[in-house]
Amino acid sequence: MKNMLSWEFEQTATADGARVIAGIDEAGRGCLAGPVVAGACVFSRRAAWPAGLNDSKQLSRAQRQRLYEELTVSGDLHWAVGVASVAEIDRVNILQATFLAMHRALEGLARTVDMALIDGSQMPRLTVRIRGIVKGDGKSPSIAAASILAKETRDRMMEEAEKNFPGYEFAKHKGYGTARHFAALGRLGPCEIHRRTFAPVARCGFKY
Repeated sequence: MKNMLSWEFEQTATADGARVIAGIDEAGRGCLAGPVVAGACVFSRRAAWPAGLNDSKQLSRAQRQRLYEELTVSGDLHWAVGVASVAEIDRVNILQATFLAMHRALEGLARTVDMALIDGSQMPRLTVRIRGIVKGDGKSPSIAAASILAKETRDRMMEEAEKNFPGYEFAKHKGYGTARHFAALGRLGPCEIHRRTFAPVARCGFKY
């Protein structure tokens, strides 16, 4: 897939008076298990972005891991991640939990932000100006970087979860509704990190 990233949206925000611009994206919203994670990124220079940067969904795991390591040590990037737990997802619904994770990611940044560029069309209420960009993770370098940080952080959390909940193969499917995951749910029933309010999980009943 052709890389469509450009600084267009960051430059438009600058022209609109914003000096510090963050990109925000989430990972795990459509999963049946595990938290939802958001990343927030501010590039302090726009000379270039890391080679291969793109929407995290367009990258292999090896590419995401390499970029994650580059981004998290880059002197040109301020970043943070925010997490909303399974309990919070079940209590307030997945959309509001996603917004909560985004708010936490923004609050975790070491920079005071003037505007947030957010992937998608559904927007949280934040303390800064916001602009939603449909498929923004493939258009804005700031959002693309946030998508990689969110996705890789969450993947590592789900790999760790497999150690605590063996048999579900969380390291393989990361909590998404794959055939392997549904087969495990059928054998074992839901565990503590399954989202009770999601219909495929609720239909399995609860043993905890």
